[in-house]
Amino acid sequence: MLHDAHTHTLYSDGEGDIVDNIAEAEMKGLSLVAITDHVHYLSGGSFNAYLGEIRRWGGESDIRVLAGVEGNITPNGVDVPEWMARKLDFVIASVHEWVERPEEYLNLVRGALTDENVDVIGHFGTSFPYIGYPSWDELLEIIKLAEENGKAFEISSNYRVPDLEFVRECIKRGVKLTFASDAHRSERVGNVGWSVSLFNKAGGRLEDLLFAEYL
Repeated sequence: MLHDAHTHTLYSDGEGDIVDNIAEAEMKGLSLVAITDHVHYLSGGSFNAYLGEIRRWGGESDIRVLAGVEGNITPNGVDVPEWMARKLDFVIASVHEWVERPEEYLNLVRGALTDENVDVIGHFGTSFPYIGYPSWDELLEIIKLAEENGKAFEISSNYRVPDLEFVRECIKRGVKLTFASDAHRSERVGNVGWSVSLFNKAGGRLEDLLFAEYL
């Protein structure tokens, strides 16, 4: 079930080519790797080149290669246009902008959880050590909203979020999960050991992963 559903390349702020990320994933024995560059780097022309390259190299690989993007959750919604989402395998939505209070962060995530173009919430909770932690009841509300809307959360090895109890509750409620390195250099693709460890501690099974059919 080893996979990495969040990696970046030269198409946004990464340092490697798409083929380098795929090669690293193959070398590390992954069953699946996703290319998920930041959406605001991709215009119409560059997006077509990006998608074409993923499909080309993915077609030559022995492992499953998915085409995605990482969108920004803003007060005006997630900045991934519908026409782009339709052509992709999945969309990650993450909070990248600074907020002052946990309530602001959760409000942004609530918007993404009701966006039909979004599949996965990226690195949920990275801001909490700086802005304060929500109550468990507030977190339960977020998990329930994900359950109701069929959204997944990534377990980020880069940021080491979310925590064990959050992941356990996701598994309990049938909210799917992904492993994520958030690699910005090809040699870091597949570095998902923390994700795997937390998932196992939480009692996760293959069927609790979003891309189980490919793993």
